[in-house]
Amino acid sequence: MSGAAGVRELIVEADGGSRGNPGPAGYGAVVLDPVTGEALAEAAEYIGVATNNVAEYKGLLAGLRAARELAPDASVRVRMDSKLVVEQMSGRWKIKHPDMKPLAAEAARIYPPGQVTYEWIPRERNKHADRLANEAMDAGRQGRQWQPSTSRAALDAGAARVAGEATGTGRVTGDTEGGPRVVGDAAAGAARARAALAATASTGTPAPGTASTGMPATGTAPTGTAATSAAATGAAAAGHRPGTADRALDAPRPADAPRPDATAPAPTGGDGSAATPATPSRGWAAPADLGAPATFVLLRHGETALTPEKRFSGSGGSDPELSAAGRRQADAVAAALAARGTVQEIVSSPLLRCRQTALTVAERLGLDVRIDDGLREADFGAWEGLTFAEVQERYPDDLNAWLASPKAAPTGGESFAAVSRRVAAARDRLTERHAGRTVLLVTHVTPIKTLVRLALGAPPEALFRMELSAASLSAVAYYRDGNASVRLLNDTSHLR
Repeated sequence: MSGAAGVRELIVEADGGSRGNPGPAGYGAVVLDPVTGEALAEAAEYIGVATNNVAEYKGLLAGLRAARELAPDASVRVRMDSKLVVEQMSGRWKIKHPDMKPLAAEAARIYPPGQVTYEWIPRERNKHADRLANEAMDAGRQGRQWQPSTSRAALDAGAARVAGEATGTGRVTGDTEGGPRVVGDAAAGAARARAALAATASTGTPAPGTASTGMPATGTAPTGTAATSAAATGAAAAGHRPGTADRALDAPRPADAPRPDATAPAPTGGDGSAATPATPSRGWAAPADLGAPATFVLLRHGETALTPEKRFSGSGGSDPELSAAGRRQADAVAAALAARGTVQEIVSSPLLRCRQTALTVAERLGLDVRIDDGLREADFGAWEGLTFAEVQERYPDDLNAWLASPKAAPTGGESFAAVSRRVAAARDRLTERHAGRTVLLVTHVTPIKTLVRLALGAPPEALFRMELSAASLSAVAYYRDGNASVRLLNDTSHLR
């Protein structure tokens, strides 16, 4: 970009978030002029289901690439609130995770060695990139691309900077010919946004082209800001606290860093007065965006010959059919669901025991059955068909590792972490497709437990603390604002 010719230094601020970790994820990055604080380029993208750390690394990559396009010879100062990424890219922490190594190596190749430095900043000083990441995830949730023309990240960052100056909390450094300068951190925005907000703060009158709050009307793009974007794909399905990228609770953070679940400091308006604090998006104080939820009635398939013997039966085994007892259970649950009369759609795992159960219900309700591969059971590999005791005898080390970590897979099988990513993606597709409807999902133990766990925000070990009987019913409602409500778990009253 010609406007960056002769630039000796650039600042990159980047962030990423995952609503579920792993879950629907996105990143944001902004390149800033270190003297004026002006946003020279922005980038954001919804990246589908990923972990928080992967999203943060992808935000770093996008920021470095945008900076290189502007000024390949400049020195770059990267500022992030991810202690993990900063310490790993600085060479002080080893990179052990296989998903992180190629991303870190790619980031290191964008600029020559020694041309990029890394600095950790508190979360409240990374709001511009944070907002971009959330805008990308919001766009993905709606099944569309992030568009720079509708982004308000620069405006919000500019508002925070103006508010900081008005209250004396802006980060000011050095004395220049024109007076003190504000370093381009998360409080810096586009030049026009700063001018518009400053005009509002000093006169109380909106600048031309802005709304009465001093902010441009929705859909107005800040000019003077070069924006880059990548295609957003899929549909994310979890809510967020506005202005705060969702992230993992287990990422290393300094002791003085804000807690990931902490409420952000109350913002101030452009005139320095207190503004209405952001409303959290979960719990009793959540904003009213409930509408008619997508309600998933979760039906575990009926018994097979393996069920009473408590043998591992996943998607990598013999794909058994329903036993006589299982067929009776399917009939019973079909009668119960017909009596309730609320189910409008039926979606099933592709495995035979689920399809047989789903068809029994569908015939009673007069509905069709759709298949979704994301609802299949975990692949238990070499453990398929074995009892727990037999696995303990034959594969003790693998079993202990599997019980200790969701990332550990059964011998030759699929880890709970992998199942969680698959199920979350299916949840996102189905909630988007069936908004406002009640859908029967005929599936298996692990997918149902995973949906309940994710809805509750419970840790992975919760999978071992839920009981799910054959042909049992559970239910989760998913609202448009991202909230989820677990309404039923392991109901077997229809089998008595």
